[in-house]
Amino acid sequence: MTPRELDITEVEAFAKEVATTLTSRDVLCLVGPLGAGKTTFSQHLIRCLTGDPSLEVTSPTYTLVQEYQGPYPIFHYDLYRLEAPEELEEIGFNETLSQGLCLIEWPERAGRYLPHHRKTLTIKYANDASKRLFCLE
Repeated sequence: MTPRELDITEVEAFAKEVATTLTSRDVLCLVGPLGAGKTTFSQHLIRCLTGDPSLEVTSPTYTLVQEYQGPYPIFHYDLYRLEAPEELEEIGFNETLSQGLCLIEWPERAGRYLPHHRKTLTIKYANDASKRLFCLE
């Protein structure tokens, strides 16, 4: 997908577009610096997939994972506070890969546990500070 420069008001529409490309058992890795918009994008995507625009979607920074129900289970991971990749075994990471869609913020912290079959959404700060550059691979 061609990189897109979006402002905050355009992220929801982009998340809806990305949602149409995802299926159960997909892994979507969200890569970008702190504050780039990974959680904001995740919130819009999860609301779209669950069909509930008012759903409270919080960052799983401290719990590492939150589960939501849509047409299939949606597992939202935030690995920022993961101390070692082996901790993923304790929270059933491998099992969730075959149970539903996995959104993973800070995927580089998963090490060897990160599956090879994955899509990556990179979010970077754009030259215009009010915008972000989104690139889906």
